[in-house]
Amino acid sequence: MPRQEPGEPFSRLSSEEAKQMLDNDSDTVIIDVRNPDEYEGGHAKSATLIPHDQVLARFEELPKDKTILFICAMGQRSAVACEMAAAMGIPSEKLFNVEDGTPGWIGNNYPVTYGKEP
Repeated sequence: MPRQEPGEPFSRLSSEEAKQMLDNDSDTVIIDVRNPDEYEGGHAKSATLIPHDQVLARFEELPKDKTILFICAMGQRSAVACEMAAAMGIPSEKLFNVEDGTPGWIGNNYPVTYGKEP
């Protein structure tokens, strides 16, 4: 079950919980905030690439009407992306950090895409 730590403007969840949200809610998207070479090496199917250092500059590309799952490698860059999105006005109930990241996603044998395509 997603959990929110005191002072964090987002909830934390596992790749299992993220997969359930994506499967059960068409208003949920996944944003990969790793670097392009990491993304191309394998990412959650349908994940959009917006590297963490571009989240503020590309804020307009974030869907304001959907739940956003941020994912990276270990949950650190995605936590920062959640913080930035919250600072720009996206409500905390729409922001989630996939704590076990892409390695957790791949380790669970969830759908993966390689290359530049989502």
